[in-house]
Amino acid sequence: MIIIDRALQARAAAGNPVKVGMIGAGFMGRGIANQIINSVPGMELVAVFSRQVDAAKRAYTEAGRENIQVVTSVTELETAIAQHKYAVTEDAELLCQAEGIDAIIEVTGAVEFGAHIVMEAIAHGKHVIMMNAELDATIGPILKVYADKAGVILSACDGDQPGVEMNLYRFVKSIGLTPLLCGNIKGLQDPYRNPTTQEAFAKRWGQKAHMVTSFADGTKISFEQAIVANATGMKVAQRGMLGYNFTGHVDQMTKMYDVEQLKELGGIVDYVVGAQPSPGVFVFATHEDPKQRHYLDLYKLGEGPLYSFYTPYHLCHFEVPLSVARAVLFQDTVLSPLAGPVVDVITTAKINLKAGETLDGIGYYMTYGQCENSAIVQHQKLLPIGLAEGCRLKRDIYQDQVITYDDVELPQGRLCDQLRAEQNAYFASEKVLAMVG
Repeated sequence: MIIIDRALQARAAAGNPVKVGMIGAGFMGRGIANQIINSVPGMELVAVFSRQVDAAKRAYTEAGRENIQVVTSVTELETAIAQHKYAVTEDAELLCQAEGIDAIIEVTGAVEFGAHIVMEAIAHGKHVIMMNAELDATIGPILKVYADKAGVILSACDGDQPGVEMNLYRFVKSIGLTPLLCGNIKGLQDPYRNPTTQEAFAKRWGQKAHMVTSFADGTKISFEQAIVANATGMKVAQRGMLGYNFTGHVDQMTKMYDVEQLKELGGIVDYVVGAQPSPGVFVFATHEDPKQRHYLDLYKLGEGPLYSFYTPYHLCHFEVPLSVARAVLFQDTVLSPLAGPVVDVITTAKINLKAGETLDGIGYYMTYGQCENSAIVQHQKLLPIGLAEGCRLKRDIYQDQVITYDDVELPQGRLCDQLRAEQNAYFASEKVLAMVG
């Protein structure tokens, strides 16, 4: 049901637009800025943060706006908003603290920095829309606890594959089927890619090489599928997911999965390389009513037991403003954790690593991420890749070996580590209470 467009039109007609602040002004952030400014009536991008203020200005100027005000305090930011100027700043916390902003869009992909921003925004009663699966998959469940207590929405976004998958999942459930697989379609998967191998592609599209690498080496899709798992309760069938290579249409894949295994696991998240329609997403589902299965066959979905539903595209920044409207106007999340983590993304050596080395970041040279069921992650003390950057190795690690907490020394004083420990303790106690109850 499409109601967001008319709700935004009503806000525009009333002269009461939804006011948005954006954290991050890179390739995707500039796309979001252009979309809100030029294509979304009833919504205003009133402030942009970037570590370099010129990048924040660029987000506005590329969208055709020039009435830009650099601000360095909450008072200056609130004044700029009141005067209908476009505020830019190098202090992200100002956007979280200022009155006159309904929601924050977090577009950094950074875990430690993102954790500070989300916590600050929640503390000041701001809805938060994250285009940051890295943060969400690492400590999203405990951030959701804080958001719920504050009465605000914390959500992933439409447009990215997880949001598109979740919209499709909700649709399939709403018509009476039981989703058993949420899938993501990829064109490439090579865990050994690095910023050097991806440099030319990154330059062609005006993106950062390490960001492109995180897509190519499988880390990004692992984060994306982990947050879908955490929002649905689905698991992975094996470490790293099944990840079939298949060049046909996803409709032809329904016979490749063991339906009983899918049911036993409560459904799985997965991906496929090379299938069509690329770069879309798909949901495989069952129906228990033979009368309805007869209708599904009539409607060209086949005889089952798995029925294929797909969306043939994901439009990233084009759809992000819709997520803001869903949160602010309807208190609806696109995608957020149901409770504690179901699937985590663990750290795996991309190359042979030596004791004493300090791990680099996501999408660089030393590590890649794989999905693993959270119960195993906890039992084996596996290191989430969202926390791996800056960790110092205590011992040699071979290529493709997973890294544990016992293998590393964590950096001191990080909020992300504190929240991860809190998340572990909180949901462990929740399980105990549920067992006692």
